[in-house]
Amino acid sequence: MSGGSPGRLFIGGEWTEPDGGHYEVIDPATEEVVGLAPEASRAQVYEAAGAARDAFGSWSRTRPEERAAILDRAADIVQRDFLAHAEVARAESGATASTARGMQVGVGIARFRRYAKGALEPVEEAVAPQINEAGPMGRAGVFGALAVRHPVGVITCVTSYNNPWANPAGKIAPALAMGNTVVVKPAPQDPLSVYRMAAALAEAGVPPGVVNVVTGSGAKVGEAAVGSPDVDMVSFTGSTAVGQRIAEVCGRGMKRQLMELGGKGAALVLDDADLASAVAGIGTTFSFYSGQICTAPTRVLVHRSRQDELIAALTAYANRLTVGDPRDRATVVGPVISAAHRDRVEAYVELGRKEGARVVAGGVRPGHLDRGFYVAPTLLADCTPDMRVVREEIFGPVVVVVPFDDEEEAVALANDSDYGLIDYVWSGDVARAFRIARRLRAGGVGVNTVGRNMEAPFGGFKKSGVGRDVGSYALHAYSETQAIVWPG
Repeated sequence: MSGGSPGRLFIGGEWTEPDGGHYEVIDPATEEVVGLAPEASRAQVYEAAGAARDAFGSWSRTRPEERAAILDRAADIVQRDFLAHAEVARAESGATASTARGMQVGVGIARFRRYAKGALEPVEEAVAPQINEAGPMGRAGVFGALAVRHPVGVITCVTSYNNPWANPAGKIAPALAMGNTVVVKPAPQDPLSVYRMAAALAEAGVPPGVVNVVTGSGAKVGEAAVGSPDVDMVSFTGSTAVGQRIAEVCGRGMKRQLMELGGKGAALVLDDADLASAVAGIGTTFSFYSGQICTAPTRVLVHRSRQDELIAALTAYANRLTVGDPRDRATVVGPVISAAHRDRVEAYVELGRKEGARVVAGGVRPGHLDRGFYVAPTLLADCTPDMRVVREEIFGPVVVVVPFDDEEEAVALANDSDYGLIDYVWSGDVARAFRIARRLRAGGVGVNTVGRNMEAPFGGFKKSGVGRDVGSYALHAYSETQAIVWPG
């Protein structure tokens, strides 16, 4: 069944009882138990990695057409049970019903379809011939070369809590398309969806050991999944702090890495910007998954001449948003993932007050909700570049506003950050916006939009990550490149 086997790990194609019992998965909106997730032991994580190692040889040699067919079938199977999957995703992640359907399960399906096609993309690329003179390396001649991409091997995929379908699918699907095998370690807050994904893949015909899923409420399962000697690469989405610890382990074992880490996206609103467009884009921080997204434009840098106007518009936007039960169609802003995270976001807002910021919207817990982990959309004005609320990732529905006086200052402020994932530029002069975009130290820049091109490379500069994925770039990320040279 594509609903998975409740409360069991998925190791070597078998639903396995966990050594450590179970822990509760909590609905962030109601504080009720959604289900029980299995608590793996270190030995079981190593068993999963061993199963992936055993399966790698045969899976890596399968025909690309066979891998493509399995990924396509998996997409069909997930689509078949779409509404049931979306309801579990909504309940365990706190996403609104529309987000759970369209941006979580829907995107997960789309990624399996995309990498079914990706499995058929060429893995060989001709290198221009080179004429060599006679010398110590041999006779003169024309040497041909071929660059060939091979699967890396066993990949540990550590996924984030903010999207329990799209994020795991964005790792698993390209990894399998390239012929790798995987050990998936979901975020502890919402792992149930990933077991459903594993069940769909098994039903679609993925051989035993190619996909394994292990979970745990603490750090030990992730540590074992990263540290296992059978693992060749780690693909991680999450905080920079955790990413740094993973990178240290990978460095000791020379394991390949793909790291998608934190962000503090700068939104540059120039003096000639269309404010309605800018407000709609920046406002997604308040509304889309309650700001729990690393690409959010949380750090607004606005030309001083437009500051008051922008603050007024953003305040009105935030105050219009309906905060409440994600099951209600009228709800725009649901809860954050946990009580601990709500407390963290609220502590940042209070810190902003102490630092001298002015709270012009939100800043208090929604009073009409007696259960759930809700944070009101919050706007902080009168901010300065040195404030912690301006420099650190809050990962909630909180936007800070910092003014600038000219273009040079805007670029300098945007680049004055430990992060560099996605920045944004709003300007009525597109050529000007593109000129500024090229100066920003960020892996991506949105010009007059927060939209994404899902074939464009995705990843960060600085502490926002290592490597690029999405589209064909993901196939390269989960590959090793071999050069074959011969005399012509």
